[in-house]
Amino acid sequence: MVELSRKISTLVGRTNAHYGLIKENDRILVGFSGGKDSLTLIHALNRMKKKAPFKFDFKAVTITYGMGEQVEFLSNHCKEHGIEHEVIDTQIFDLAGEKIRKNSSFCSFFSRMRRGYIYTTALEQGYNKVALGHHLDDAMESFFMNFFYNGTMRTMPPIYTANNGLEVIRPLIFCRERQLRAFADSNEIRVIGDEACPGLRFDVKMPHARATTKELLADLEAKNPKIFVSMKSAFSNIHLNSFFYKDLSEIKLDLEDENI
Repeated sequence: MVELSRKISTLVGRTNAHYGLIKENDRILVGFSGGKDSLTLIHALNRMKKKAPFKFDFKAVTITYGMGEQVEFLSNHCKEHGIEHEVIDTQIFDLAGEKIRKNSSFCSFFSRMRRGYIYTTALEQGYNKVALGHHLDDAMESFFMNFFYNGTMRTMPPIYTANNGLEVIRPLIFCRERQLRAFADSNEIRVIGDEACPGLRFDVKMPHARATTKELLADLEAKNPKIFVSMKSAFSNIHLNSFFYKDLSEIKLDLEDENI
């Protein structure tokens, strides 16, 4: 029996209530990599399913890259806790070979391919929503990476509609990464870490943007412990007329993510 902290349960419940992430009769496909984030997510949804005053169903799906990953323990974990789980084996790793030799930005390639398989599975099996395990640290890192490297101001919304009509939800978006790590550690749950990153199998320079951004935010938080509280507030307190638009109709509303 796993124990989900009251803090995580409260944050997930408030996020769901405020944004209407999960509703009556929703069928949700959960991207389940086996890392601490998606592990917390499936248990948070499992708890909500038992406690919520409305009915919904969800299934965890694990996408393999074709690298000989051993994920049986994930299926066993889900079975132990009464969570439906499916493993979808792919050959993404082999398909990536030629592309990665030409373009070292392999993280976005694997993310797009994984997302494609999740979306396809959801549509084929009649799910109307896809749930992802992104947390507040992910959202902040995404914002600054886009700001510094891509010349855009965008991050990860709690809910949006993908181009294919599926709703994508992030129930953990207001949780801190350290809370999710503590969940896995305190319950002594085996997790998949960086060793499963397919990029480590290629002779290319590892991307530095996320690591650099993570270090920057850690340094800023050390100097100002409430900086994440302030940034979270800023994300819902945007003054569009203070930016460099000639006409506000120029604003691009593109919520589809490159990475999941």
